[in-house]
Amino acid sequence: MSLDRRTVLRAGLGLSGASLLGGTLTARRAFAADATLPAALVDAAKKEGKLNVITLPRDWADYGELMDTFSSRYGIAIDDANPDGTSAEELQAIRSLKTQSRAPDSVDVGPSFAVTGAAEKLFQNYKVATWNEIPDDLKDPSGLWYGDYFGVTSFAVNKAVVKNVPRTWADLLKPEYKGMVAIGGSPLKAGEAFGSVYAAALANGGSFDNIAPGIDFFGKLNGAGNFNPVKCDTGTVVTGQTPIAIKWDYLNLAIRDGAAGKAEIEVLLPDGAPPYGNFYCQAISVYAPHPNAAKLWMEYLYSDEGQLGFLKGYAHPIRFTAMLAAGKIPAELMAKLPSADAYKGVKFASEAQSTAAKTVLADMWPKVVKLGG
Repeated sequence: MSLDRRTVLRAGLGLSGASLLGGTLTARRAFAADATLPAALVDAAKKEGKLNVITLPRDWADYGELMDTFSSRYGIAIDDANPDGTSAEELQAIRSLKTQSRAPDSVDVGPSFAVTGAAEKLFQNYKVATWNEIPDDLKDPSGLWYGDYFGVTSFAVNKAVVKNVPRTWADLLKPEYKGMVAIGGSPLKAGEAFGSVYAAALANGGSFDNIAPGIDFFGKLNGAGNFNPVKCDTGTVVTGQTPIAIKWDYLNLAIRDGAAGKAEIEVLLPDGAPPYGNFYCQAISVYAPHPNAAKLWMEYLYSDEGQLGFLKGYAHPIRFTAMLAAGKIPAELMAKLPSADAYKGVKFASEAQSTAAKTVLADMWPKVVKLGG
């Protein structure tokens, strides 16, 4: 969720691995989103006047501000359906609503779901103006889908409820964390939760080719009574309903900021395990009722401005390497991120590995993590 962290945050990421280093940089001003866009596309999108997106929480990767800016700039109303949904529900919306005007124009899904959608011919080809700056490993070569940002699995801990902050995956099994540990939904449906299981696998003797130890870990966590099946979010963490949340770093960092004055939240990458990262992907529906607005939305998200918007929301933009080399990353944004040292050795699964893991998860999870009696 690739990138090379030169100077400030180096992220050389192929889908199979990456390393991150630290440093400093003076940034240049980002260019406007439509600086090099064909006027015909902008005009056609404005004429459509609407964009249907789906499952974009406003506090996820700065999507709230991104949507507001796009809508205001181009006069295009945005309908964000099911903002707290899952990648699986996004694909299902394309299938079930394909003949309706409220059908999704674009989706933001985990890579395994992007591969599924492409295989089902749910997406249309489109390459943004900055296409060449998206790493080859993180996009479909024909333009059916393309990575937009990435994150790393982390812990967020409400220190008012949790007296001893867990520092490792093994710590989560301690009796003192009874009913406290939660993830971002069902790993069978949500890419974020799927990533939590993958991260647990890497921390417990598994690999990208073997997710089973991660499933077994959650089975033990559930058996110990520590796993809380409630989908964690800002509200559940701050109120203490799910005081230990396993989520992408950019989501947990946003929770930390949003909790200021209400609760002290510590965000950390667990010790003793390789950081697990994953990227998300944009795609335009083949049935998009507003195809030009969807293309303009893609251009905006992959412009310097859009990519810096993701970074403002603590998600690392997919064009990070090229933008860093060009001096386009503001130092003040980089200063708000965790130490680069915490990200050293971050790993990413390949498409084939993620797809295979998803199959194993679908078979094992209901048998190993028995919820609801």
